[in-house]
Amino acid sequence: MGIGRRKVTVVGAGNVGATVAQRTVEKRLADVVLVDIVEGVPQGKALDLAEAAPVEGYDCKLTGTNSYSETAGSDIVVITAGIPRKPGMSRDDLLKTNYGIVKGVTEQVAANSPNCIIIVVSNPLDAMVQTAYRVSKFPRNRVIGMAGVLDSARFRAFIGMELKVSVENIHAFVLGGHGDTMVPLPRYSTVSGIPITELMSRETIDRLVQRTRDGGAEITGLLKTSAWYAPGTSVVEMIDAILNDRKKILPCAVYLEGEYGLSGVCVGVPAKLGAQGVEQVIEITLTLEERAALQKSAGAVRELADVIGV
Repeated sequence: MGIGRRKVTVVGAGNVGATVAQRTVEKRLADVVLVDIVEGVPQGKALDLAEAAPVEGYDCKLTGTNSYSETAGSDIVVITAGIPRKPGMSRDDLLKTNYGIVKGVTEQVAANSPNCIIIVVSNPLDAMVQTAYRVSKFPRNRVIGMAGVLDSARFRAFIGMELKVSVENIHAFVLGGHGDTMVPLPRYSTVSGIPITELMSRETIDRLVQRTRDGGAEITGLLKTSAWYAPGTSVVEMIDAILNDRKKILPCAVYLEGEYGLSGVCVGVPAKLGAQGVEQVIEITLTLEERAALQKSAGAVRELADVIGV
């Protein structure tokens, strides 16, 4: 298979799905199939992106469809389907509706692309990853949640704004569930290798950490719907790491089997992403305070998983 002939399916042709499709073809990573239940939307967005190809110069094929037959044999399937957050809604308000949607999608995906790697974006993220893991019956390395890449990107953006330095110099670490219990790790967040704890006061760091936690809600408050540029771009970083076997260490939601003292729950951890999906969960040493925060985050995910029985 030549480059650009790998196949990525994006389920859900809303703003996030369309952004994933756009960035994937612009980076010439794969052919893309957009699937949505709304007739005309995936077809229209795929055609629009195909018409941009001569200008942008990509030869990747774009297909829009309302059925899963055209997704058969996908290398990666990205699940963005579900209802988005509206102002005032918590991620948990979405739980039962999106559980039904993600369960149905995962059944179709597993049947049509039994060897694919699934990247889940639907909220509440960690519980939806757990849903896809249970329903697909795939090994855990092939069911991954996109949350930490986005949360880290937001943290990096805010650090860059504060210090007025290039975001390329900034690495940030965020663990835990995607939501109010996420665990940003300032000790492991650096600017050109210098921990941000050396460059900013505790008060400033705490303010940026809180803004990172509230990152989704801040945008929802402004747009009256969920964000899509940064989430979509974050998914494509994961797609790129997998398809190009980069062995990139990225924070992802993974089903844990003892790592960090946690078992039977999906939560955000640093993971090495390559051709097999999650090729290694990286265990870093946490302080007692950080470990307690991660346990609390995992507990919040467990509560949701129990409600939907996954």
